[in-house]
Amino acid sequence: MDKGRERHARSLARSRLVQALYQFAVTGQGAAEIEQQFIDNGLGESDVAYFRETIHAVIAQANELDGRLAMLLDRPLAQLDPVERSVLRLGAYELVARYDVPCGVVIDEAIELARRFGAEQSHRYVHGVLDRLAGQIERRAVERAARGRA
Repeated sequence: MDKGRERHARSLARSRLVQALYQFAVTGQGAAEIEQQFIDNGLGESDVAYFRETIHAVIAQANELDGRLAMLLDRPLAQLDPVERSVLRLGAYELVARYDVPCGVVIDEAIELARRFGAEQSHRYVHGVLDRLAGQIERRAVERAARGRA
């Protein structure tokens, strides 16, 4: 698969992931049940492996991701729209756990997902939160590297 198709398939998977994470936020269903529903309904040209891996990881790490996000929010996480919460959880997971995805890509994709699925200005809010989280992660990586050299 060429890089363009691979990026497109990953973007499609993220779109479906936001929908699946929204379902999790609203219903509290487990990852396996949600995954099966999406698989049964078809994922089209999405990166199915990425969808499967990520839905399980984000739901399993939801409390940890929420804790990281809560420190960056201007209101309690529970007060966020479930769409914003879903986009933020996905973005936070990718920033924290998917070092193969550049921070800029994660943030750009999250902004587009918020524009597509969220309220009119939610993309700005998502951008601000994930940008601050990315900054924290980058600072920690630099600190770890500096400690390793010391």
